[in-house]
Amino acid sequence: MRRFIDELTRRGELAVVRRPVDPRHQLAAVTKAVQKAGEQAVLFESVEGTAFPVVSNLYGSHERLCRLIGAGEGRTFCQRWIELTDACLAGRDADVLEPAPASAAAEFQDGTLSDLPAVTWHERDAGPYFTSAIFLAREPDSGVPNLSFHRAMQVSDRELRIRLGSTHDLARYQAKAEARGEALEAALLLSCPPEFFLAACASLPYEASELVMAAKIAGGRIAMRPAKTIALDVPAACDIVVEGRILPNVRRPEGPFGEFMGNYVGVGDNHVFEVSHVGYRPGAVFHGLLCGSPEDLRPLEAVTAARVYRHVSSQVPGVLDVCCRPNVMISIIKIRKTYEGQGKHAILAALGSHLDYNKVVIVVDEDVDIYDLDDVMWAYMTRGRADTRAMILNDVPGFYRDPHKDHWGRLCIDATMPFGREAEFARKRVPGEDGIDLREWLA
Repeated sequence: MRRFIDELTRRGELAVVRRPVDPRHQLAAVTKAVQKAGEQAVLFESVEGTAFPVVSNLYGSHERLCRLIGAGEGRTFCQRWIELTDACLAGRDADVLEPAPASAAAEFQDGTLSDLPAVTWHERDAGPYFTSAIFLAREPDSGVPNLSFHRAMQVSDRELRIRLGSTHDLARYQAKAEARGEALEAALLLSCPPEFFLAACASLPYEASELVMAAKIAGGRIAMRPAKTIALDVPAACDIVVEGRILPNVRRPEGPFGEFMGNYVGVGDNHVFEVSHVGYRPGAVFHGLLCGSPEDLRPLEAVTAARVYRHVSSQVPGVLDVCCRPNVMISIIKIRKTYEGQGKHAILAALGSHLDYNKVVIVVDEDVDIYDLDDVMWAYMTRGRADTRAMILNDVPGFYRDPHKDHWGRLCIDATMPFGREAEFARKRVPGEDGIDLREWLA
């Protein structure tokens, strides 16, 4: 984490807050202000109630995500992510994991949850939450490791209450252990190099290892050290680790909490994580994430777009790129159109690519900036009829956590030009506009 922060500093991508900040709402408010101003990460050097600095918005930039996985130079995020995923599926833990030196564990000092920042993010949150915690656990039968995100409410030094999404692999691990009357051992990784955060975002088959994915992103082997109180190895490069187990047949009230869609999820009886050890390196930096902010959405959007891209490009020719901005509920597909109806074919393929998130699908031509919703809507408004190019599909189930069916239905828009009339819709250009540096003209 420190190396990553140092790199951001060198690039001018880190804002620093030196004055003391209150972890109850104020830290979140400043983080939100930094995100509105741009894409910089922000480091809080002095957080009340803890000796740990807090960093946020590390992953709030699509360009930064591309750089972290080696995209660029003709490869989009989607294309590069698919390359990494395929390499992961072809790899094995034994090929990429290695024991850390025996001295690695000695670098960590013992602590408690009370030592760590207690950040309350939203007005009606039940209390402090770990929002960026990466859960590491192993499948009870095969031993395959899984990395995943789950919110964790800080209750005491011995207890966290966590919400396991029903479609996540960790929920299946826990259910399998619980059916046997067993606790599921797990570790929360709270300060990690980027490869672990990004690997935890990946949507992999049940039998695949996110640790292999992390190694592919990092481009090398990963050193692992034994945990202190549970039978797990954890990445030696992670600076803050909370060890424990998810208790079987125990549920306690958790929430409310402000989730990624921008509203609150109410109180519910959720899983209990019993803490057995907290360890950290001296000088560690704690990573906190504002749910629903660019740091939460940009990675989710990017990996969802890659999933949609893989599926659609296998069905329809001419797919150039996919994005899901400004919200993961929308997929915007860029195509090089070669036949009439190609946009509608892309829409149909996209609808089957991710049933949770494709609430809106829009297809555009290759000259449209799919990361700029203004440009996307300009294409829809100016390149044809509003009625015949839009389609509403009623009563199609959507996001899995939707008891009132608020996310049922689909809106599909073919915003491409009429086939064979491309010359009529050629964009006007100002020669030389892209080469203007205003600093040379306004000095």
